[in-house]
Formats: sequence, structure tokens, C-alpha cells
Amino acid sequence: MQGQAPTPDGQVADAEKDNWVDRWAPVASRPYLRLSRADRPIGTWLLLIPCWWGLALAILHDTELRPEDAWIAVGCAIGAWLMRGAGCTWNDISDRDFDGKVARTRSRPIPSGQVSVRAAAVWMCTQALIAFGILLTFNTTAILLGILALLPVAVYPFAKRFTWWPQLFLGLAFNWGALLAWAAHTGSLHPAPVVLYIAGIVWTLFYDTIYAHQDTEDDALIGVKSTARLFADRSPVWLKRFMVGTVLLLTLAIVLATMPDANPLVLVVALAGPWAMGIHMTWQLRQLDVESTPTLLRLFRSNRDTGLIPLIFLCLAFLM
Repeated sequence: MQGQAPTPDGQVADAEKDNWVDRWAPVASRPYLRLSRADRPIGTWLLLIPCWWGLALAILHDTELRPEDAWIAVGCAIGAWLMRGAGCTWNDISDRDFDGKVARTRSRPIPSGQVSVRAAAVWMCTQALIAFGILLTFNTTAILLGILALLPVAVYPFAKRFTWWPQLFLGLAFNWGALLAWAAHTGSLHPAPVVLYIAGIVWTLFYDTIYAHQDTEDDALIGVKSTARLFADRSPVWLKRFMVGTVLLLTLAIVLATMPDANPLVLVVALAGPWAMGIHMTWQLRQLDVESTPTLLRLFRSNRDTGLIPLIFLCLAFLM
């Protein structure tokens, strides 16, 4: 199956309607912003939220809010946008032959001919270098962790070719910010952010399995692997397991960060976050219909709110 021509304005098939890129961005910049998924902001949120989890948990651990924490929060936000863009550009360069054979992705800038591979590579490096400049404003431990983060980012696009668990590799890349932001605040690591990182990975398995169900037929035809194909009809069972694992691991991370001297009220408020998150994930499971692409995309996008829920409770706990 050949890649189809883009729509007259080059809009990507799964972009949000009336997104700012297609409405307001200069025409010449649109293909590059589409490469960065700027027209689909959910990925930036899913990369950023673990960073903010790590920072909030570190503040709760230290019981100290520092002036530089505002920059860590903002720097992580800018860095998440840039590195998500660089990572997506790398993904599209690596997957350019596959993307043209999948209905949902053949309108992307490279397979549709909007951007050359060479231009995409220059754009990727530009984003990564700006993000590196932001990383250099953090402490040494955070800088080293940021450099190490490039490894899972580099491997992820190829994971679907050799494992049924590419969503695991996405989780390794997307949740690294939990470690980095904790280190940016504290200057070191601790068991709490490690458990938080693992919780984020399990959450990624939850939401990206939902997302991958959009492409199961095309993936089977071209031989691309995913947890959605692996689990098939048993996906609801596995998603429930990932939900439980996410809630329990987040709970453990909070306990490790706050004990043994936690104020009981602070602990109760903080621990309410993972359980409220679990309620939202349960709602997603009840709405799940793996045969409905609009439903799958809507549920996947709803995970921005899923991830913000425990963050809100962590912030409230610190204010107690």
C-alpha cells in the first residue's frame, strides 16, 4: 500500500481538529511542527507529567519549596515539548517505510512528502540541542540523567520490530523525567523516584496499549508488533492489571518519599492521589471499545487528566 497524498492543507489524519498548527502557524513551519506532533499535544503532556510527579514528590520528601523549583517546573515543560518533538521526528525518520503503509500514519509529513528525511534530521537535531541547553541549567546529576535518557529514546522506534512489548520501551523513555526532576531538586536519587519511574512505565503500558489498538489490523499486515496485538481479546484483563500496578506503585513511591516522619494528614492527602487516578483509569476501562477508533483515541487523550490527578493531590499535600 502506497502512502497517500496529504490533504490540501497537509493536516495529519489523527491531529486534533482546529489545532493551532493548522489554524495559526506560518505555512512553511507547519510540516515541521507536525513532525514534532505540536498539533497533537497529548504526547507532550504524557512526557511532562512524570517530570512534575518527580518534582512534586521531591518537594514533599524535603518538605522544602525552593525558588529554583519554579524554573525546574518550567524548564521541564519546555524540555518536554522539545524532546517530545525531537523524539517524534526520530520516530518518523525511523518508521518512514512503515508509516506509509498504515492508514492512520500515512498522512504524516515524511511519508506524505511534506518534509524530506534530511530536513527532518536537521529539525530533530535543532530541537535536541535547544533542549540540551535547558538541561545544562540543572545540576550535574540531572544533566547526566538527561544524557542517559537518549538511550531509550534512540531504541524505542525499533522496539516494535523485535519485541511484542514496544510499549515497555516507550515507558522507559517517557517516564525518565521522574528521575531527572527529582534529581534536579535534590541533587541525588532515592528509592522513591525509582519506584515512581516504574509506576509511570506501567501507566504507559496502560494508555499506549489502548492507543495501539487503533492500528492492530495494519500492524498485523506489515509485521509490526505491539501489546495490543499480543493481548488481543485479553486486553481488558491486562489493562486492569496495569491499572492496579500503577496505583500500588505510586502509593509505594509516596510512602517511601514521606516516611518515617510524615504528617498523617499530609500522607492521607498524598495517598488519595493514586487512588483517585485509579478511579479515572477504571472509568476508561468501562468505556473501552477496541473496535472503535474514535473511542480509543478519546480514551488515550484522557490520560492527560489521569496523570494530573495525583499531581494535584501531591501539591495539596505539601500545602497542608
